[in-house]
Amino acid sequence: MKATIEPGNINGAIKATPSKSMTQRAYAAALLHKGKTIIYHAGSSEDENAALHIIQQLGAKLLDTDLPILESGAILSVTSNGVYPVSKTINCGESGLAARLFTPIAALSNEAITIEGTGSLLQRQMTGIEDALGQLTVSIQGFNGHLPLTVNGPIVPGNLQINAEDGSQLLSGLLFALSSCAIKPVTIKVSGLKSSPYIDMTLDVLKVFGRPVEHTDYKEFRINPATFSHNENIEITIEGDWSSAAAMLVAGAVAGQVTIQNLNINSKQADRAILDVLETAGAVVVIEGDSVSVKRSPLRSFDFDATHCPDLFPVLSILAACCNGDSTITGVHRLFNKESNRAESISEMLMSFDVPYSIEDDALCIRGVRKLQGTVIDSFHDHRIVMAAAIGALRAGSRVDILNAESVNKSYPGFFADLSLCGGNCKLA
Repeated sequence: MKATIEPGNINGAIKATPSKSMTQRAYAAALLHKGKTIIYHAGSSEDENAALHIIQQLGAKLLDTDLPILESGAILSVTSNGVYPVSKTINCGESGLAARLFTPIAALSNEAITIEGTGSLLQRQMTGIEDALGQLTVSIQGFNGHLPLTVNGPIVPGNLQINAEDGSQLLSGLLFALSSCAIKPVTIKVSGLKSSPYIDMTLDVLKVFGRPVEHTDYKEFRINPATFSHNENIEITIEGDWSSAAAMLVAGAVAGQVTIQNLNINSKQADRAILDVLETAGAVVVIEGDSVSVKRSPLRSFDFDATHCPDLFPVLSILAACCNGDSTITGVHRLFNKESNRAESISEMLMSFDVPYSIEDDALCIRGVRKLQGTVIDSFHDHRIVMAAAIGALRAGSRVDILNAESVNKSYPGFFADLSLCGGNCKLA
């Protein structure tokens, strides 16, 4: 699908899409919970639907619905008695989180389970899985650093050490798995952790399900079953997604005004940091309850470390391109193992928009311009490049065509509808 965006101003109000990171964690917890879970405001992106299918393959059952795909904001009832697979294969689609989250969970079974994926996920490195699960007596077959792979469990709970330099997702999977099977205290010692806010989200979800986990400065996590409690029925509400909201908030900052409802201002989601950047850059930010409004004003350059929130990089590069002066975004090393090599795809996007930039060591340096160039953008099948390019198009001198724009369905299926609702001139073909 090609999206054509005409430059222009926007002004409107929308509701935040559900957090896909929290939805997938809630699904994992519901699978492991022996009882009933009611999930409010569940998401409908491709990643979330992949996770929903996975928990059914691993033994969870859905109540009151036969739908394999949900509408965004759905209420979902799940019953489970733990991991009892009904399939020898789980498919993670293109979700890196699902692959790293559910591989340790699948290894709770005493059956061999094959973890598969599609598209760009098959090219993404799955570092650390073999070492971590090996410490828990799980063997892995057919693994060459990428999916597919087959795990042979069950996990034998015990202390382990992992290196989390490549991200927090595997650690989240291990926390879910060990908190489900440990019968005595175990510890996970962690080095090099990035994206600690996502671990906060994991710990919050575990706490809702009666499984609190303590940690010391994110370097040692202590799982003690003696502190756990069990309620037969659990309810959890999914927050609005700051990752998706970030694109539309930047749209307000560079091209008019946008209000987004259903955002938790006290959220531990890493991408809530977009508010700090927007305020630093001089955008007008107004917070009222669960609504955030951002209005365009003269924008100044900013410096920001995106190491713990690398998903902001694409849209921050567009914000920087619309600021007066030179901006620096640090954390380029976090860009290489995403849906695309984002160091390359962001660079290509900026070049297409005729925005001066350079990559110096671990920093992306961008010089703001008065107006971006109308162009054709190759999205590299990356949902965040699609969204960033669409926001940049609002400040272009002429129309912008975005190739493979359907990639937004991975995280934000309603993106173009929401942009249009706010006055954006979008055509899809």
